Amino acid sequence: MRDKAKAVPEGYHTATPYLILKDAASAIEFYKEVFGATELSRMEMPDGRIGHAEIEIGDSRIMIADEYPEMGIPSPQSLGGSAVIIHLYVEDVDALVERMTNAGSKLLIPVADQFYGDRAGKLADPFGHVWIIATHKKDVSPEGA
Repeated sequence: MRDKAKAVPEGYHTATPYLILKDAASAIEFYKEVFGATELSRMEMPDGRIGHAEIEIGDSRIMIADEYPEMGIPSPQSLGGSAVIIHLYVEDVDALVERMTNAGSKLLIPVADQFYGDRAGKLADPFGHVWIIATHKKDVSPEGA
């Protein structure tokens, strides 16, 4: 008799971002270069597009696929922007933001100390996804923010 599977598989969190990209293969290489992401899996479709891939950044997994406009799954580039921001905590926000801009990301908001205790900046990666990159510097209560 098999044990019942966990509702949230091992290695995953309850919520997992699923990024849709115009060129998923290039995006995976970009994320490996700038974030030090590890590619965990990749499933290519017969037409060469990535149907599903997974990377890991720190302790978090991110699912990735190429866009499939014919199925109603467009990328931010096809939509003209993204309605979602990915927030990523790192040890050195300044170094990562520099790496991202050197690799082609567009700086939207420069890195600065924020009133809520983070040092953070906002960028758009070359594939249209928007990222807030932050290093938590101090704990601030909601009343003190």
